[in-house]
Amino acid sequence: MSKTVFIGTLVLVIFCFVYGAIAAGIPKVEVLYMNHPPMQPTIKQLKDTLSRYDGKIKVSWYDIDSTEGKNFMKAKGLHEHMPLVIWIDGSYSANLPQGPVKLTGFPIGSGPPPFQGKWTIKDLETALNQAVTRK
Repeated sequence: MSKTVFIGTLVLVIFCFVYGAIAAGIPKVEVLYMNHPPMQPTIKQLKDTLSRYDGKIKVSWYDIDSTEGKNFMKAKGLHEHMPLVIWIDGSYSANLPQGPVKLTGFPIGSGPPPFQGKWTIKDLETALNQAVTRK
């Protein structure tokens, strides 16, 4: 093996190790959502909120109607359709100062009332701030 190839490989390995260590410290946010018209304003609001944490969190989006979304649901053990679920570091429940909140369904005040959860965008922000601070 030539010296150049060896040095290039060594640099690549070091980069991957450092990147992996940095990424391990970033909270992981997973959003499972129905890409249907009633959800669109909420998705926009979520994207706006999550974009303010750019570089501080890693966000993955899963459309419930896509193959990727169906596989994600199966991996999470979900068998029913839900309009929205947000996991932060593997949990959709956040322990906030006012008590535990489940980040499921539409946020309060958006979407059809029967599908509203018991959380707000402010609750999501508080949970994200906690996750970023923990890391």
